[in-house]
Amino acid sequence: MCDVRITLDATPLVGVRTGIGRYVEHLVAALPGALERRDVDAEVVVSTWTARGGAVEGLPPGVVQTGRRVPARLVRSLWRRGGWPPVELLIGRTDVFHGTNFVSPPTRRAREVVTVHDLTYERHAATVDAASLLYRELVPRALARGAQVVTPTEVVAADVREHYGLPPHQVTVTPLGVEEAWFNATPAPAAWLAQRGLPGEYVLFVGSLDPRKNLRRLLDAHALLRTRDPDVPDLVLAGPAGRERDLADRPGVHLTGWLSDTELRGVVAGARALALPSLDEGFGLPALESLAAGRHVLAADIAVLHEVAGTLAVYAEPLDVDGLADGLAEVLAVPDGAPARAARQAWARGFTWARTAERTVDVYLDVAS
Repeated sequence: MCDVRITLDATPLVGVRTGIGRYVEHLVAALPGALERRDVDAEVVVSTWTARGGAVEGLPPGVVQTGRRVPARLVRSLWRRGGWPPVELLIGRTDVFHGTNFVSPPTRRAREVVTVHDLTYERHAATVDAASLLYRELVPRALARGAQVVTPTEVVAADVREHYGLPPHQVTVTPLGVEEAWFNATPAPAAWLAQRGLPGEYVLFVGSLDPRKNLRRLLDAHALLRTRDPDVPDLVLAGPAGRERDLADRPGVHLTGWLSDTELRGVVAGARALALPSLDEGFGLPALESLAAGRHVLAADIAVLHEVAGTLAVYAEPLDVDGLADGLAEVLAVPDGAPARAARQAWARGFTWARTAERTVDVYLDVAS
């Protein structure tokens, strides 16, 4: 029998994968290598909370899926009321359970690890849906049971410690990474763009179309800049649909819908610049991936994006439409020669999924000891 059995919530891998899904995908893929480098005899399994019971595709060798078909809405409702059902009743024996998406279930004996990606459900409650608002109840329950928290950035770690009054040792930062494929990304072919009604030159947003992404102000800023300069490139919004509606009902704005990883890399690599004007982020993975592809970034002037993009982005106050318009103008004027691209890529190479997995393994081993 292995020394440690580690189970991760892989529900974010079912269906369309957003930023959290990509985090879980890359963490699961990198864990076997991280455990091997630590010379740890461990079994890694994944479970999902879904009545459909869909199989998780693309699991690395040796990682298997386990657990019963249970709807997330039902079990979360039960967990809000108390300590039943314990996770072992749903998935069998495990030594560590990692709630990768804010929710860590009660356990009989297993130690809990929970990823808190951000505090948007507390800081910007009006921008999240009802399911996310449940984190206000579920996260404190896990913390009261002694769950170890991991966060993607130092900024979020500090916020979590302060908001919940946690000691420093209960929160660990496990920065996200960027795939090697981003460093070799090439622009999407002109014919591919034309088939989808997309322009050949564009500013790009990547992410879900949700209120906290601050897209309405971005669209207003883009429209304002076009009144000053009619040659400003169109704006392309790339990502799965969200709760924002009617975003395409403006001149020079295009929506792509969900894109495959290969398509997304091509669209990013071909952009004049990426704009990420979010009111809040846990990490801001599109900014890092854009830097890895050598592209400019306009980012909201919030601490977490400074942590992720450093001095390689242009920053603008996200609540100021005039400021966002000025930021767009500035980022479109940034030099785009080989030295500038190399500097962006050099910064992005400091973020690897191997490091994410290694820091996460350290947490697993610490709580399991």
